Amino acid sequence: MAKLWFKFQRYFRRKPLRFFTFLALYLTAGSLVFLHSGFVGQPAVSQNQASSAVAGPAEDAELPFLGDLHLGRGFQDTGEASSIARRYGPWFKGKDGSERTKPSDYGGAWSRALKGRVAREKEEERGKEKAKYIGCYLDDTQSRALRGVSFFDYKKMTVFRCQDNCAERGYLYAGLEFGAECYCGHKIQAANVSEAECDMECKGERGSVCGGANRLSVYRLQLAQESARRYGSAVFRGCFRRPDNLSLALPVTAAMPNMSVDKCVDLCTEKEYPLAALAGTACHCGFPTTRFPLHEREDEQLCAQKCSAEEFESCGTPSHFIVYQTQVQDNRCMDRRFLPAKSKQLIALASFPGAGNTWARHLIELATGFYTGSYYFDGSLYNKGFKGERDHWRSGRTICIKTHESGQKEIEAFDAAILLIRNPYKALMAEFNRKYGGHIGFAAHAHWRGKEWPEFVRNYAPWWATHTLDWLQFGKRVLVVHFEELKRDLCVQLGRMVGLLGVAVREDRLLCVESQKDGNFKRSGLRKLEYDPYTADMRRTIAAYIKTVDAALRGRNLTGVPEDYYPR
Repeated sequence: MAKLWFKFQRYFRRKPLRFFTFLALYLTAGSLVFLHSGFVGQPAVSQNQASSAVAGPAEDAELPFLGDLHLGRGFQDTGEASSIARRYGPWFKGKDGSERTKPSDYGGAWSRALKGRVAREKEEERGKEKAKYIGCYLDDTQSRALRGVSFFDYKKMTVFRCQDNCAERGYLYAGLEFGAECYCGHKIQAANVSEAECDMECKGERGSVCGGANRLSVYRLQLAQESARRYGSAVFRGCFRRPDNLSLALPVTAAMPNMSVDKCVDLCTEKEYPLAALAGTACHCGFPTTRFPLHEREDEQLCAQKCSAEEFESCGTPSHFIVYQTQVQDNRCMDRRFLPAKSKQLIALASFPGAGNTWARHLIELATGFYTGSYYFDGSLYNKGFKGERDHWRSGRTICIKTHESGQKEIEAFDAAILLIRNPYKALMAEFNRKYGGHIGFAAHAHWRGKEWPEFVRNYAPWWATHTLDWLQFGKRVLVVHFEELKRDLCVQLGRMVGLLGVAVREDRLLCVESQKDGNFKRSGLRKLEYDPYTADMRRTIAAYIKTVDAALRGRNLTGVPEDYYPR
């Protein structure tokens, strides 16, 4: 025995071994304490306290404190608690054998993980209640089965996310395709096919099916009564003069003695038309066309005739229509694909960062029906539907190539270019927001107030000028488009851009683009700051760059920069 004790002492004289042994003992002891608190750490409560903890909403009271540790609230649904107890085992039993209503908040990471799992399961159950799967359906890019709004996420698409987005907008059906595409609609306009043809797993949800190639997994949504009645939010377009040939311009007409905005919008939504035009006691439905382009708005007083069924809404007159855009998506410009044959020329869509390049790509893709490419690779853009993002920029499969490059060698690699220019004050702020907040996010006020903003302006403002000067000097066949003019007169400017790309586009398709021009990556507007981020020195510097660019444009017999580039 003495010999054994001597060996034990000699073991602990070795410092490294002694240190690790004590560390292991310490961690073991801590684990035992943690497990003990998880199993038997609930405080004893009086009968009155226990009854108040599991009472209904009117008696929902907090459990008492254990030292400084707050234990949170109990579940109000005892059935849910029983389900959790069955799922996670006997440690949800109290000392008296009754089921605990909720794990304690002091359970650390284990408790937080459990809460997250329970929340996900509740969300899935809510999704199941909201929608009923009705089958696999044929889909066609030329004639969609579901003709409402659509969105894509090639990384995180789930069944519930698609259902939730469609239900939120008031649609009756949600369909998933190709593992990552979500389509909404009010009726299914396609044939049912075999379930085996919907065989693609959702990109963001293992084990769930999200349609297949040209196949939709369709769900019937259980909408709230108000959502089902309104079909989502219609967008007011304005007051317009009655078109000359009404039956051709707006092919569906219905008499409505008790006219209201909701009734006309509902009718046109059911008929799958994106425009609802109210004309006193008549409702007209159709598409934006050359016969009714919605370009010449009239004074709203000309349409100010009250609806017979709504006291505070205008329903137009027989000669001047009030027009709303419904939630029906205009599918005349939604089909997109790669070029059928490799292009013999490379055309750049060149801009300074923050000048609206991604928005311009969205417009070009809708107008031409072909994907755009990029000199770079941005996974977030690819995941949102810009499928040309992954192609090499020299592949020849895309209609044009996004680039922010401004070196001579890089510029001369392209055969032609659309040069998109934006007010530097707005472009710098947009790029700063993108850099610190993502494609559609915003930089925090701390970044604007800190050293980041002055350094950014000092480095990027000269680049705004040299970018334009380099493309004017080294570019071949450069078409200059000002971002502000593209916003103000989209059809004309987009027509110029498409002309350079060598694609013949019908005006009706351009009108379709105009009705859904925003896309997923256009900010709703720069966030209003409480102060002007530009100092007097910054403004003097930028004003000098503006004058330089204006002179360069005029030197090539081009229109100079718009007047609003200069600070007032």
